Amino acid sequence: MERTLRGHHLLCVHGFQGMGYSPGFVRKMQEIVDDIRDEEKDFAIRVRVDLDEACGACPHNGETKCIASEQSDEHVKAMDRRGIDHLQLEKDKLYRKSKLVEWTAQRVKPDDLDTLCKGCSWLSYGVCKAGIQRLREKL
Repeated sequence: MERTLRGHHLLCVHGFQGMGYSPGFVRKMQEIVDDIRDEEKDFAIRVRVDLDEACGACPHNGETKCIASEQSDEHVKAMDRRGIDHLQLEKDKLYRKSKLVEWTAQRVKPDDLDTLCKGCSWLSYGVCKAGIQRLREKL
C-alpha cells in the first residue's frame, strides 16, 4: 500500500477528531488517520506540496488546486512546504509511515503549529496541538 499526503496533512492526522469540510472528506480523512494511527501497519507515504488523497474527497477540490477561496491554494501549499521543511523531508519522496510518525514526535512541538499551520481554520480548536502532544508523550 502507498498513500499520498500533503505536507500539512502529515501534522493534521495526529489531532484529527472527525471535523472536516464535508461528510465525504471526514470519512476519507478518518480512513487515512486510522491507517496512520494503527501501529501494526507500516506503508509508504509520498509527501506532496499539492492535492492528495484527502483532497480527493474535499468539496473545495478544483481538480488541480484548492478552490476554497482565491488565496487558499497558495495558503495550503505554504503550509505543506513549512511542514515538509520542518520535518526535514523532500517533496514527492516516499517515506515509511513509521519513520514519519517518529520524526513528527521528535521534531514537532505543539507550539510549532502556530507557525507551521498559521492561518489554518482548524488550529483554534486546539485538537492539533493536543494530538502532537499525545504523540510526543507516546513516543
